Amino acid sequence: MWERVFTSLVPGFAPDAAALDRAAAELGFPLPDSYRDFCRTCGVGVAGGHIRIAVPAPFEASDLITQAGVIAHSVGAAVRLLEDAAEPHRFDVEDGDPGIVERACFFGHAEDGSFLFWDVSGSGAEYDIWLLAPDLETVRFGGETLFDFFSQVTGPTAALILGPGMEPLPARFEGVSAAILGRSGQAES
Repeated sequence: MWERVFTSLVPGFAPDAAALDRAAAELGFPLPDSYRDFCRTCGVGVAGGHIRIAVPAPFEASDLITQAGVIAHSVGAAVRLLEDAAEPHRFDVEDGDPGIVERACFFGHAEDGSFLFWDVSGSGAEYDIWLLAPDLETVRFGGETLFDFFSQVTGPTAALILGPGMEPLPARFEGVSAAILGRSGQAES
């Protein structure tokens, strides 16, 4: 399936089913099917030269649980800095429901400072994917599955998700192996 999105696909470190199950248990919700398939097929790496998806891994900089917490904490701290006593921070959400940010589980980030998250309401087979833009206000719908998201950002509709002026991302995935991740000192102790 992923070979249809990424015409050049070099897999990276990929978690096994047990690691995916442990991450789901720790997060408290089932991981989406398209994400699980992405993890098994693509693993750790960079999609389109721009986007990194966190996967359950023994490397903090790539680990889903670690990154979900770090990104949530960072976004929360930045939002508190943007607020002032007279005007609370508001998210400009594409469908008008700012509550999706409260239900967010962050699972990826882009080189431009945007973040990907799931709205974790629903059944769990899939969760809507959203992109929080670098301005920490604009929230755009990214797709119903991770496959939909990458199909769109590598195609002519990329700017609708990534933002005005953005070109489609290259249809490639460049994986990072466990050996390289281990050499970079990313392994957890």
